Amino acid sequence: MNLPIPVITIGLLILSNLFMTVAWYGHLKYRAAPLVLVIVVSRGIAFFEYCFQVPANRIGYGYFSGAQLKTIQEVITLAVFALFSIFYLGEPLKWNHLLGFALIVLAVYVMFKEW
Repeated sequence: MNLPIPVITIGLLILSNLFMTVAWYGHLKYRAAPLVLVIVVSRGIAFFEYCFQVPANRIGYGYFSGAQLKTIQEVITLAVFALFSIFYLGEPLKWNHLLGFALIVLAVYVMFKEW
């Protein structure tokens, strides 16, 4: 089965961001853990982020520009983090968070619009 490049790229970026978010923020619930241990574990988790991020960019580049790839990645990062924040950290999204995300979506429109 041959999936379209955007589907492969975005799917890999979603997987990458799942690992990235856990690596960067998963330890926040374990504040008593030694910082050195947290750094080592986070770095190990981040390895898997790169296993998806690098192929996503490699596959997507050419179909998307570098700036478009980065923009897609940032939007996915925010979406993944918003869900992580709600369901893992137990932090509600406030109106100003949603407004900020909406402005970033507007930035996506600007990045992808042919001017």
